[in-house]
Amino acid sequence: MSVLVLQRLPLAAFPYPRWLAEYDGEVVVLAAAAAMDGVAPARGYPVLETFTDFDHPRVLRRAREEIAARSITHVIAHHEADVGRAAALREEFGLAGAYPADVVPFRDKLIMKARAMRAGIEVAPHSVPRSSAEAVRFATAHGFPVVVKDRAGFSSIGLRIVRDRAELAGIEFGDVLLEAFVPGRMCHVDGVVAAGKTALAWPSQYQYDLASFGSDTGARVDVTLDADDPLTGRLLEFTDRTLAALTGDGTSRLRDYAFHAEVFHTPDDRLVLCEIACRPAGAKVRDVLRSLFDADPAEYATRAQLGLPLPALEQAMLAGELPRPRAMGGQVLTMKRPGLVRSLPARPAEDWVQRFWVYAEPGQLIPPAAGSSDFLTAAVATAPTRAECERRLRDLGARIVAETDIVDETDIVAETDTLEAASC
Repeated sequence: MSVLVLQRLPLAAFPYPRWLAEYDGEVVVLAAAAAMDGVAPARGYPVLETFTDFDHPRVLRRAREEIAARSITHVIAHHEADVGRAAALREEFGLAGAYPADVVPFRDKLIMKARAMRAGIEVAPHSVPRSSAEAVRFATAHGFPVVVKDRAGFSSIGLRIVRDRAELAGIEFGDVLLEAFVPGRMCHVDGVVAAGKTALAWPSQYQYDLASFGSDTGARVDVTLDADDPLTGRLLEFTDRTLAALTGDGTSRLRDYAFHAEVFHTPDDRLVLCEIACRPAGAKVRDVLRSLFDADPAEYATRAQLGLPLPALEQAMLAGELPRPRAMGGQVLTMKRPGLVRSLPARPAEDWVQRFWVYAEPGQLIPPAAGSSDFLTAAVATAPTRAECERRLRDLGARIVAETDIVDETDIVAETDTLEAASC
């Protein structure tokens, strides 16, 4: 009995040997080379093989070889790009867990929205236009702006908010989704399903626009909702209905997984599904939930798939309830932007800062953010209430921005030219 892990995300944040200390089997890891920063080679793994191109067919060939050679019973994948690959391997070898048909409703946004609508869940008006003319007709009917996204996209990569007819006419359409723009604040609900029942879930609210990752030079705050917030219960119930719509026909093999749901709260107080994924949240949401529940969704989804207990959730599960957070929490993020890094903030000294990360070094020339999870800095903080947590995060974010100095490449060239001219 062994488990195969397809690891595209940083392995240092997924310490499988510690998570699965009582697991009576081997943990075999096939990882993207980029996932290996900060990981001692082969430490704790009988096989830890890396690939420069994790999308190359050789990855699945090696996966098949390991499944056949090591009596592997489970395949684990926590990245959106690998959920379907893991499901295909399970079906091919008759292994436990979800098959492709079970995860497609979470990966294909068109199918997702169709299932949700049949269950009475509101989604944005949408279309899959085959030409610019069809796209223009859709925008004429629903108004600008409109949103263009990949049907199977993630991390806001390729997402565009199109604000006029000329820009829309210049897009090449094929198998992409076009949606009417939904005004309001984006909320998200994150948690774990074990044995087909929600074992952990809590809502948060982005205080920024996800799609602005490429241009946002400020602090991006995301904070949990108080237990007595009128939205909290509504979002939890909305998410449960959505999960049931995508898995509740009685045939789904998807029963143990983490989820990340994004839901619009409109100015007229409606909840509208943006999308939902059957994998742990990105950014630092896992760290936020760990600070509130002592439970990491990725760890607990892994343990649930292998039939291991979920210690921090057992009492609530026995009572048929969801656990309550011991505090409020959130994250403040800054995005990479192109230029030469001259200075970065030091780790904050406040005891309410749970964790802090910096993803560059002074003297480094960095590119722009490639997606909504391509951070320059990140911090997780807690507080007794949502209002106090948001205040702390905003103050911390302002300080981080003030202590960050990145010089644009064009300014570097101009500065060099000035120095050279002065030295002549």
